[in-house]
Amino acid sequence: MSTLDLYAQPPQEPIWGVPAAGAARFNWEYDQGRERLLALYQKGKDKQWDAVTRIDWDLEVDPYDPLGSPDEALMIHGTPLWDKMSEKERGELRRHYGAWQFSQFLHGEQGAMVCAARIVEAVPDMDAKFYSATQTMDEARHAEIYSRFLHEKVGMAYPINDNLQSLLGDTLRDSRWDMPYLGMQVLIEGLALAAFGLIRDTTDKPLPKQILTYVMQDEARHVAFGRMALRDYYRQLTDAERREREDFVIEGCYLMRDRLRGVEVLENFGIPHDQAMEYTEQSEYLQLFRKLLFSRIVPCVKDIGLWGERLQRAYVDMGVLEMGDSNLDLLMAEDEEKADHLDAARFAAEEAARVKEVNEAIAAGAAD
Repeated sequence: MSTLDLYAQPPQEPIWGVPAAGAARFNWEYDQGRERLLALYQKGKDKQWDAVTRIDWDLEVDPYDPLGSPDEALMIHGTPLWDKMSEKERGELRRHYGAWQFSQFLHGEQGAMVCAARIVEAVPDMDAKFYSATQTMDEARHAEIYSRFLHEKVGMAYPINDNLQSLLGDTLRDSRWDMPYLGMQVLIEGLALAAFGLIRDTTDKPLPKQILTYVMQDEARHVAFGRMALRDYYRQLTDAERREREDFVIEGCYLMRDRLRGVEVLENFGIPHDQAMEYTEQSEYLQLFRKLLFSRIVPCVKDIGLWGERLQRAYVDMGVLEMGDSNLDLLMAEDEEKADHLDAARFAAEEAARVKEVNEAIAAGAAD
């Protein structure tokens, strides 16, 4: 079935064309590079994996509770409207919200794939081109995974959120080679990592947990790549150039803050836009969720050297300034470890099942 047939709302345009800006840069020096980036490139090669075989796609998923998130995550939970809904209607809302959330992840991963390819094209350093090439493959794999989940397990999709599309467009239209790093590696991927992590750590469904855990293992490397490349480059910027990047971050963060409201889902249930916005503002869970979304972005922005007064004031306004003190290295290390632990637990269970099967066959043979 075509994805266009799955959309709960039709996309504004089936193919979105973004005019390319900037120059493609070739570098004839192939032998030298930064050790940290080349080590990350090697890790990117070593950690490639196949979504068809690593993920257990035979796991059943209830399309009316596809993500296994708590009901508090639904914006109207606890309201009179929620109380009036039947369990069937609540299941339909869970389905739409899960489809909407994973659809935004899917669209973001396609954006990440395009931005990673743009970095390969535009970045002047060969070591960064090498790593970006591995990331482009990672993002293709992630888009494949989210698309398959929506097609096979949910049977529904949603168009790209306006705020996400706006930030993607701003990132890709900018001719400066560092902007795909800043827009994608820091803002979009940083927010996605936090959203992935919250669902990964709260879901009671094994398939979404597998998907998010394995995708996050890749994303931890991508954010590390952006930090390394931008930290080195931003040390050389003038004050005016740094302010321009900070202005981009401020605008992007406000867009990202408003990206995961899910107003489109409520509108699809006949709730007027203004009332849907009011529900999202009153949701205590969503307020906490939106704050936690910046747990990866704010410390990364601070780490790469964008920490001017205007930017800090914006983070105060969003209520996330204290996130700048988060230990980003520890968060990323935990993301990698959780994927390794999940693999170990799955393989141990599979091996135990195989041993049991063999023992039962031996016992049956002896009985005969």
